[in-house]
Amino acid sequence: MKIGILQTGHAPDELRPQVGDFADLFKRLLDGNDFEFHTYSVVDMEFPEAITDCDGWLITGSKHGAYEDHPFIPPLERLIREIYEAEIPMVGICFGHQIIAQALGGKVAKFDGGWAVGRQTYDLNGEQIALNAWHQDQVVSAPADATVIGSNDFCTNAALLYGKRAFTVQPHPEFDTAVIDGLATYRGPGNVPDQQLAEVRDNLNKPVDSDRLAAQIAQFFKERQLA
Repeated sequence: MKIGILQTGHAPDELRPQVGDFADLFKRLLDGNDFEFHTYSVVDMEFPEAITDCDGWLITGSKHGAYEDHPFIPPLERLIREIYEAEIPMVGICFGHQIIAQALGGKVAKFDGGWAVGRQTYDLNGEQIALNAWHQDQVVSAPADATVIGSNDFCTNAALLYGKRAFTVQPHPEFDTAVIDGLATYRGPGNVPDQQLAEVRDNLNKPVDSDRLAAQIAQFFKERQLA
């Protein structure tokens, strides 16, 4: 199964030699599922020629806001709607979660409650799951087609399921300890309050359930391939 990774941002320059770029994180996360990957750097205006170029699509995180004025956002929203209408499976993570919601009629905003960074816990389909997060923006109004399947007190719409067409989550299953530590070092100061950055580092070695979410993402893609 060929998965097209729509990369909407880049890892910090200082961190990239160590962990790779955002697309690389997903390749490692989903390794072992017999997936073939092709990356399209849509943030740099590199788009697929056709939605049928891949069997499934995955939209990454980004430092940009879905509501901001960037050249890549309008064509990405059109692409999302085309993929959705064609019922090709689509997964979105963080910014990907937000831009899919926005493209399909939801609303994304800079949350006035502040940031969620580092290890967070969520109720996902009735089970507790711990995942790393890094966001201030969030989906404040979900599209009519979406069912909320994951949330916590800070983020009501933390995971959305659009039938068999799309599965999106706000936290980052692809972010391991090295990535979170790097973001706290290179993108945190001046943006995230110092107390929260200290908490991020205090929680760096606590376990997260990225493997559980990776399995759910892989299952979502594979089930749609067999449908």
